Amino acid sequence: MSGTLLLGLHLTAAAQDDLLQQLEQQATTQTKPDFATATFKGTRIVNGQSVETPASGSLQFLIGHRFGQLNSGAYNFFGLDQATIRLGLEYGLNDRLAVGLGRSSLDKTFDGFVKYKALRQHSGPRAVPVTLTLLATSTITTLKFPVGADRSTAARMAYSYQALLARKFSPGLSAQLMPTLVHRNLVPQPGDDNDVYAVGGAVRQKLTKRIALTAEYYYVLSEATAQQARNPLAVGFDIETGGHVFQLHFTNAQGMVDPLFIPRTTGNFFEGDIFFGFNISRSFGLNHRKP
Repeated sequence: MSGTLLLGLHLTAAAQDDLLQQLEQQATTQTKPDFATATFKGTRIVNGQSVETPASGSLQFLIGHRFGQLNSGAYNFFGLDQATIRLGLEYGLNDRLAVGLGRSSLDKTFDGFVKYKALRQHSGPRAVPVTLTLLATSTITTLKFPVGADRSTAARMAYSYQALLARKFSPGLSAQLMPTLVHRNLVPQPGDDNDVYAVGGAVRQKLTKRIALTAEYYYVLSEATAQQARNPLAVGFDIETGGHVFQLHFTNAQGMVDPLFIPRTTGNFFEGDIFFGFNISRSFGLNHRKP
């Protein structure tokens, strides 16, 4: 009888220990924030940037390519005889801070940027419903100016500042809002805006495990610039292929850096002024830290 009683007490104590361990594990899990990942698959949506930054110690090599306008006719092989290209590098200083530089054939432009993920969407304690990334970009054109034109370094500079605000609503659907300011030291037309304000929106919807539909649109708010330029629009597909992200898209913008496309897009997307293009990115881990 006493043996049975001791066995029962032992089993009861063991069950209590198991229950306590489960409660402790559950409490530990609940205190850790569950961060949203892959809100967008790459650091670029189409022309503009996403809230994503490269992982710490990761170097990304990007190739952006735009053919000529589709409505340029058979003589130009519907734009395939022409091309604009940008080569870029992006490096994650840590998991939230990144720097990058690039060179575009359009106006022979060099660009550099700093990107910081200020907020990260997560559930759990002190949940944050969105991801906020701050972006500052500067460009300088090295194109030869006409004789007598202002050739100073300052006249060749332009800057842009963005707050990228995104939310991952489900495993397949993400959206982003992009309030933007572009400052140009030298404007192309008299009366044009040196400071151009715009607001952008983007969406990503996964179609399959490796393919997603993306769309991006910027609305130019500054009146003088809006009268001379078109709002940039782009639609395309993201294709994941192992370590690569391959993006195919159609856009009325030729530039691939904010100061080159937000205030300077002139094509009408719905009248066939469309550039077919692609972005390719490849990531290289420069440190050997395990994730």
